[in-house]
Amino acid sequence: MSKRKVVLVTGSTSGIGLGIAKEFALNGYDIGLNGLGDAAVVEAIKRDIEVNFGAQVFYSDADMAKPNEIERFVKGANDALGAIDVLINNAGVQHVSPVEHFPTDKWDLILAV
Repeated sequence: MSKRKVVLVTGSTSGIGLGIAKEFALNGYDIGLNGLGDAAVVEAIKRDIEVNFGAQVFYSDADMAKPNEIERFVKGANDALGAIDVLINNAGVQHVSPVEHFPTDKWDLILAV
């Protein structure tokens, strides 16, 4: 279990979320990564943060639209890294469509995450 501060960053396997995770790792935090992606790519990201920043990294592919998966992510990170100090809610989804044809289920998903 970690003695460093712990941050969970949702949507952190690419883009802004990954940048946020790396910045926290640079500043002495252990990282709870979350997002989707190819298993080999995610493992490389995890390894990069561990090696280059000295952080412990916990990864979860939990779907942020599903409360039971969010609970699994938080519990797993807590068990692996210790108490959570910071949560960054960065996960998001998008769907591009003219508003008059925008599917209701896509609105629901965007709002759920």
